[in-house]
Amino acid sequence: MRITVIDGQGGGIGKAITEKLRKNLPKETEIIALGTNALATALMLKAGANDGASGENAVVRSVAETDVIIGSLAIIVPHAMMGELTPAMAEAIAMSKAPKILLPLNRCGIDVVGVYAEPLPHLIDHILKKVKDLMEK
Repeated sequence: MRITVIDGQGGGIGKAITEKLRKNLPKETEIIALGTNALATALMLKAGANDGASGENAVVRSVAETDVIIGSLAIIVPHAMMGELTPAMAEAIAMSKAPKILLPLNRCGIDVVGVYAEPLPHLIDHILKKVKDLMEK
């Protein structure tokens, strides 16, 4: 399975997700780090991603060739992450046939009703469970 983790700005969320996936999934699981900037990509690579790339073209091209996309809700919102997430990135991610597992973080002006705030480590545990469920299908 090829899992793509997308993050931007400081890359801390992507790093935390990548570390948890790497520690808890089979070694043959391929984790691809896609950052809106080089810092975010570098942190995810240090956390255990197999490969990584940065920028709009990397995101647009790579999301079409993955089995699962993971990131915050912001990755499908044009101009999110203080403008780092371009409209082309948001569209490519949203249009990808890959299932998307998104963290409901309210940093992009979108509040998802019915979702209750939980600490990031708990949300990442939910991500891991969803990925494992997808792997069993």
